[in-house]
Amino acid sequence: MNRSAYDIILAPIETEKSLQDIELNNRYTFKVDIRANKTEIRQAIEEIFDVKVEKVNTMRIQGKKVRMGRFEGKRPDWKKAMVTLKPNYKIDVFTGI
Repeated sequence: MNRSAYDIILAPIETEKSLQDIELNNRYTFKVDIRANKTEIRQAIEEIFDVKVEKVNTMRIQGKKVRMGRFEGKRPDWKKAMVTLKPNYKIDVFTGI
């Protein structure tokens, strides 16, 4: 597939746990395209932020069931990537995308 790096990396995930992971382990968390594999994620992060990636961990998150009165639905499934950078590399998460 011919997707750009910006089609693969959708948004940074900024929670207390992910921000703590940045400080302690140099590991950044991103919401990524559900069809992207680890190699594509690695290449996209390196291209967008000009850093070197040490390791990529991914997980698929199941969408929750939701109700509005008597109507039921489901939020979409999505994929999360936790990217560990090599030492001495940093990403400014709030300005990258």
